[in-house]
Amino acid sequence: MTSPVIAPTPETATTRRGGRLGAGGADRLSLLLVFIGVPLALYITFVIWPMLQAVVYSLTDWSGFTAGFQFIGLGNYAQLMGDESFLIAIRNNLTMLVVMPLITLAIGFALAIMVTIGGDMRGGVSGVKGAAFYRVAAFFPGVIPSIIVGIIFAQVYDPNNGILNGLLTGVGLEQFRSFAWLGDPATAMGATVAAVVWASAGFYMVLFVAAIRGIDTELFDAARLDGAGRVRIALSIVLPGIAKNVKSAYIYVGIAALDVFVFLQAFNPNGGPQRSTLGITQEIYSAAFLDGRFGLACAMGVVLTLLTFIFVALVGLAGRIGRK
Repeated sequence: MTSPVIAPTPETATTRRGGRLGAGGADRLSLLLVFIGVPLALYITFVIWPMLQAVVYSLTDWSGFTAGFQFIGLGNYAQLMGDESFLIAIRNNLTMLVVMPLITLAIGFALAIMVTIGGDMRGGVSGVKGAAFYRVAAFFPGVIPSIIVGIIFAQVYDPNNGILNGLLTGVGLEQFRSFAWLGDPATAMGATVAAVVWASAGFYMVLFVAAIRGIDTELFDAARLDGAGRVRIALSIVLPGIAKNVKSAYIYVGIAALDVFVFLQAFNPNGGPQRSTLGITQEIYSAAFLDGRFGLACAMGVVLTLLTFIFVALVGLAGRIGRK
């Protein structure tokens, strides 16, 4: 004997659907709160709110050590526009913004090509012999703290006992005996950039290697059948294939070029000879903690933030124009 089949009434179906939707809605709400709400709250608390505070303080004469302050409007910004030292710092940072990404990414890309497709052209696509060792060796400087790198290179550049002058004089270049790389306005900036590039190029090599691994190997095989060499493959297949990664890396290096406080402070805490390596972050540090002018330092920070936003916007605009 079979039991009769009872069709669900409209009220029962609605209740069941509502219950399922209710549970699903609760799940979605929990997901949003945990994975979006909490990070967003932390971001607003520790990033957005301090930035807004900095903007407000930049309009005041706050010393950083008093409870009260006076609003002075755009007075700090007007002072910065006539401050020769701050303008020199902007010029130096813009110089690093142009030079550092080009050198760092060029070296990182060359190393990535070497350890991925720089090997024997016969057989499958591979890197040079010992590619694993070169990857580790090139990436190693990236795990050393920046201040340690600064101390190491300060010793390398030492005029009397530095290894650089020792090597150069050892090959007969006597003009570099006791040469002050960090004390000469003509070489101080170049020596600083060289240390930063040494410390960061390996990281971008690893970034590019990961991107190159995602390119279809059939493209490499087809190019080799057509007689393309390593340079042609690198420029015609690899570079277009990792263009988005290069763009992201360029933004990262550019932002780093605007904020190289650790290296600048390790090499030349006072801005270098004739302020040739003075950076905006050093000016911010001096204004806030040495001169007790936090309002002015906040104005410098706002200017630095605007420069960063402008740089990122220009890179994004250039990328869109390039795609067209």
